[in-house]
Amino acid sequence: MTYITSNPRTTNLASTLKIVRTVLVYLALVAAALFAVFPFLWMLSTSFKTASEVTTTSPTLFPANPTLANYAAIADAFPVWRILFNSVLVAVITTLAQLLFSAMAAFAFARIPFRGSGLLFVIYLATLMIPSQVTITPLFILMTGLGWVNTYQGLILPGAFSAFGVFLLRQSFLSFPKEYEEAANLDGASYWTVFLRLVLPLSGPSLATLTVLSFMSAWNSFLWPLFVTRDAEIMTLPVALATLQGRWTTQWNLVMAGAVLAVLPIITLYLCAQRYFVQGLTSGGLKG
Repeated sequence: MTYITSNPRTTNLASTLKIVRTVLVYLALVAAALFAVFPFLWMLSTSFKTASEVTTTSPTLFPANPTLANYAAIADAFPVWRILFNSVLVAVITTLAQLLFSAMAAFAFARIPFRGSGLLFVIYLATLMIPSQVTITPLFILMTGLGWVNTYQGLILPGAFSAFGVFLLRQSFLSFPKEYEEAANLDGASYWTVFLRLVLPLSGPSLATLTVLSFMSAWNSFLWPLFVTRDAEIMTLPVALATLQGRWTTQWNLVMAGAVLAVLPIITLYLCAQRYFVQGLTSGGLKG
């Protein structure tokens, strides 16, 4: 009987190559993470710097004399708490409206058969190819006719509907086994019952994904609030931050302090919904 023995030198070489490969992968991931995080660290650092430190010819990451004066200056530049309230209100209501309308439309396209549903969905999805800048003028004319310029409803309603949200949730709803729905129908459940008690509870990851994306879009929206708002009492944070930039010079320490205030809610929301967000993107949320 012949026994085949492995060469110790070959085994050691393979183990060494595996370790080196693992180390290189982790180094690449760490480098990519630092590359992605560095702008946020620089933004946070700049928000604590003085004006002279920002304009120095040899910038440093860590401020020599950290100060909170920039945040106090923002509070003096505009009513920051009122503007934060406006941004939170607009973003939350817009997100809830998108979740509601997108979920109902997606359920109709995915689970309620009707003539021409496929063609109608394609036409509805084609609106994603229309740049938002194209719709600014007709939307503004409509808001002016309704008397909604410089109002909350004028800020919120144009963003309450999302073709992408319908697409995302429709793909998720299509992945549900039809047996669940048929069993519910046998028990006398209506479409509303199936939608509220079966489909929505099983769509947590996809709904969380749409929540994060919708909130980010509404929170960071600049062009439409710039057109439809007139005074600081109704202004949102991105528009208010734009007023900090001067014609000839810009106080970047103040701008970065405002940017920190703008980023914190987004980071908080993402950290709270991170697990569901990843599940929604990797599982049923984007399946065809």
